[in-house]
Amino acid sequence: MEAVVVYESQFGNTRQIAEAISRGLGDGARAVVPDEVRPEKLAPGSLLVVGSPIVGWRPLEDIGAWLASMDPGSLKGLRAAAFDTRVRLFFHGDAAKKIARALDAAGAELVADPIWFYVEGKEGPLLDGELERAEQWGAHLAAPQEG
Repeated sequence: MEAVVVYESQFGNTRQIAEAISRGLGDGARAVVPDEVRPEKLAPGSLLVVGSPIVGWRPLEDIGAWLASMDPGSLKGLRAAAFDTRVRLFFHGDAAKKIARALDAAGAELVADPIWFYVEGKEGPLLDGELERAEQWGAHLAAPQEG
């Protein structure tokens, strides 16, 4: 299975999470920024994982523009999942859900609920255990799907 983790990061925390997810996905998986991948070049059945920190209640601009550029149905045949990085606050927005909706609208099959990973403050660092949790989530996504 081909797997790509597409991310945008401001302070390096989301990059670290994307790389941990990629490690969990296994051999051949890679973590890249949006301009390094063209989803239409991915083989059917490939896994596309997309993530961003929450900024202004949404994903960062480059990820948002990358997702907005996808035509309806352009991700048909791909499996997908979404994540974000955030500070633990009562009100914080939800980039992962917005990313998941965009992936779904482009025709991808969502294989997991959106997930989030926590940072201590606006610039981080990541909370203890988040890299391990991200790697475990990647391994879960790589596991054969039932059904």
